Amino acid sequence: MKTLAAQVITQEDLLKHWQGHRALTRRLIEIFPEKDFFEFSIGGMRPFAKLVDELLAIAVPGLRGIVTKQTEAFSEGGEKLIFKAQYLEKWDEATEEINTYWEQLSIEDFSETFNLFGQYEFPIIQNILYFIDNEVHHRGQAYVYLRALNIEPPFFWER
Repeated sequence: MKTLAAQVITQEDLLKHWQGHRALTRRLIEIFPEKDFFEFSIGGMRPFAKLVDELLAIAVPGLRGIVTKQTEAFSEGGEKLIFKAQYLEKWDEATEEINTYWEQLSIEDFSETFNLFGQYEFPIIQNILYFIDNEVHHRGQAYVYLRALNIEPPFFWER
């Protein structure tokens, strides 16, 4: 039986919030120097390209699994992208796919439990918030990288 929890934010506003974060992350990808996007790191952290690989491996596959009720194993970096432009293209494709899958969710779905990537059994709303939180976390790393490269990143609130 599906239950409907109290709503603090609409489904539409949550998508807008997530896509706002994604738009800001895309802007960071754009302003990163090509070479540094793939190579620059600090303190043993992964280069931004590897972080973006992870974000691409989570958002659409995770949301697709939620919508189709299919648990698929987490798989990162299966497609070897070698240019920043390829990442931007994949990012834009993922943005559209997120919109498409999002339309297939009902408000009741958010309280249902889903085993994300066969590893994390939580309500769907928590899985969605994980997608957003993980992106914000990795974008924070990119901000540190850009500042270390003497590049002014966009304001984090300009979503």
